[in-house]
Amino acid sequence: MRELKYGLNPHQVPASLSATGPMPLEVLSGRPGYINFMDALNAWQLVQELKVATGLPSAASFKHVSPAGVGVGLPLTDTLAKAYFVDDLTLTPLASAYARARGADRLCSYGDWVALSDPCDVETATLLAREVSDGVIAPSYDPAALEILQAKRKGNYNVVQIDPDYKPPAVERREIFGLTFEQGQNDVLITQDMFQHVVTKATHLPESVLLDMLIAQITLKYTQSNSVCYVLDGQTIGIGAGGQSRIHCTRLAGDKANHWWLRQHLQVLDLPFRSDLSRPARDNAIDIYLSSDEWPTLLAEGAWEETFTHRPEPLTAEEKTAWLGTLTGVTVGSDAFFPFGDNVERARRSGVCYIVQPGGSVRDDHVIAMCNKYGIAMVFTGVRLFHH
Repeated sequence: MRELKYGLNPHQVPASLSATGPMPLEVLSGRPGYINFMDALNAWQLVQELKVATGLPSAASFKHVSPAGVGVGLPLTDTLAKAYFVDDLTLTPLASAYARARGADRLCSYGDWVALSDPCDVETATLLAREVSDGVIAPSYDPAALEILQAKRKGNYNVVQIDPDYKPPAVERREIFGLTFEQGQNDVLITQDMFQHVVTKATHLPESVLLDMLIAQITLKYTQSNSVCYVLDGQTIGIGAGGQSRIHCTRLAGDKANHWWLRQHLQVLDLPFRSDLSRPARDNAIDIYLSSDEWPTLLAEGAWEETFTHRPEPLTAEEKTAWLGTLTGVTVGSDAFFPFGDNVERARRSGVCYIVQPGGSVRDDHVIAMCNKYGIAMVFTGVRLFHH
């Protein structure tokens, strides 16, 4: 048993972590808490499964038991490297996977828990060392990488090593309000074989889209429900988690995907930041710059001087609309069926051309018709992926 500093909140003590057999993990640095381990164990399952499914190094950036971003180890374009603030680094495939996971939603990834599918190398540790993060879990660490991470936050950065061969018991248990729940582990295997039931007139699914569908479904398997996930070119670009209404999840994830795309607009990439401005401050500034509510106020008050060397020109509503119109090829996944066509309507406005979902709604015909109207290809998997 491992004692924790406290539970979900500081007043919830005592708190501990235990295993039915030998503990499959070791803390190499720091003192992880209750939420840290919840993030770590969910995130580790995600990246381990994604690595098996894709054969690519995988990384996840978790906050409050849901991913803010997930990526695999494909090379970054120059534009993405600049938008993710990593254009000055040498990136291995594993470092690229984390740069993608962190870059998906940098604002929400602030103070994240990181999971790496592969042994942490020096390049990935170098990237982690300069981001605001709570901790990392990986199967092992290069000695030089471990030295970098153990020096972070004056030695208090949480570094956890997990046995990659550990398998949990077939039955999982959870106690709530003094009552114990039991259920079988969610061991459904997500593979490309799930994507054969195409129900729309558009049927072509490129290899890159099959990869994105894998990422979407495996991400949703470990995201608090209801959940919807937008994916493009090997990474999530918008996740809507824990919503009571599916359309609200679709809107939230779509808004995040739009924000991700707007960050790559040339005018945003060339914002004249002061050289002493931190990366988190730049993320906040970009968020405000792209906000139609806040940016005009800052322009009027002159507060921009705290962030920029000179006053940036606004990105107009017309310019935003035009740029967002160039986003295409996006895949959207849902952990349960789309009950209405409004989800398709919203998704297409964020460049969605492909949809993967369980199907099974009494209104499936309406959702299929909506996809056919816009030339969107949709797959029914028949597998619901709720996670709580």
